[in-house]
Amino acid sequence: MDNNTNPPISINHIQTAHCENGVTTSLLQHHGIKFMSEPLAFGLGSGLFYLHLPFITVLNGPFISFRTFPGAIFKRTCRLLEVKVQRKKFKDKATAQHYLDDKIEKGILVGSQVGVFHLPYFPPEYRFHFNSHNIIIYGKDDEGNYLVSDPVMESTNTLSPSELEKVRFAQGPLAPKGHLYFPVNVQPVSDELLKKGIIKAIKHSVRDMLYIPGFFAGAKGIKFTARQVRKWRDKLGQRKAGLYLGQIVRMQEEIGTGGGGFRFLYAAFLEEAASYFNGNEKLLGVSEQITKAGDLWRESAVQMAGIYKGRLTEQSDFEHSASILDEIYEVEHQAFRQLSKIKLS
Repeated sequence: MDNNTNPPISINHIQTAHCENGVTTSLLQHHGIKFMSEPLAFGLGSGLFYLHLPFITVLNGPFISFRTFPGAIFKRTCRLLEVKVQRKKFKDKATAQHYLDDKIEKGILVGSQVGVFHLPYFPPEYRFHFNSHNIIIYGKDDEGNYLVSDPVMESTNTLSPSELEKVRFAQGPLAPKGHLYFPVNVQPVSDELLKKGIIKAIKHSVRDMLYIPGFFAGAKGIKFTARQVRKWRDKLGQRKAGLYLGQIVRMQEEIGTGGGGFRFLYAAFLEEAASYFNGNEKLLGVSEQITKAGDLWRESAVQMAGIYKGRLTEQSDFEHSASILDEIYEVEHQAFRQLSKIKLS
């Protein structure tokens, strides 16, 4: 492909709190679904969740996630809006680049799953081995570099062909394998279809947070984490227990699983949802409860960070951390119970 033949595709770069929300919002807006926002994408994608897997460790700490599995938000949002999606992964790097170049030449914006560790425009302190970051590739410049819209960055960036290949084929857990995806044949979305989608998405989140089997997922998972926190100081020792709490803070605040931030996003989604149902006051009431949960998650992060940094060292400090988690469980459990009883039509 001649790099000078086709001008870059026009893109409205949108900075968002989370990469998958941002890619979903930007791609759908680009295809004419102008009402799409980050909270709406997150809510339609039933993104809010909690998971604590006791039998898996990540970076020598507990595996905890505050959101649904990577890729689910884009998939669910598009499905509810009846938007078809094309996806492709690759074994061969040359084939992967050829496929991407072909889409760019045809004027198609593509979402791409990449690894964070080798992204050169990321500050060094934010580079870690996480392979489910999402970006949009929208063209090439005159030097043959790829034009990238990364939703967590303030502005667009460029990647050389070798840099892009490195992150598209990052190794390790959730290896992207050159994964590309984009909407196709997008049709206008009626208010009726959107309202049906909101209702289905809310029911999905209620099921995930209240009725998912097991003791380590949904609201019950928060209660499980609280029980573990109370045990860690005696079981693991002060230093390792502090590292475990530091891992929770990192998963919450830095790695993109959202913690309090995702609670605020879901609260904003419920506010937007209420506007499509005549300002439904019950939805607004639950939104306030989810906002309260977000505030408590932020309070929890401050408390746990104090233990991790060695400022707080007593068992009572661990007990206080656990008590905040217990309160979060009560707030989220009650909020989703209320949400489950709201009749929307």
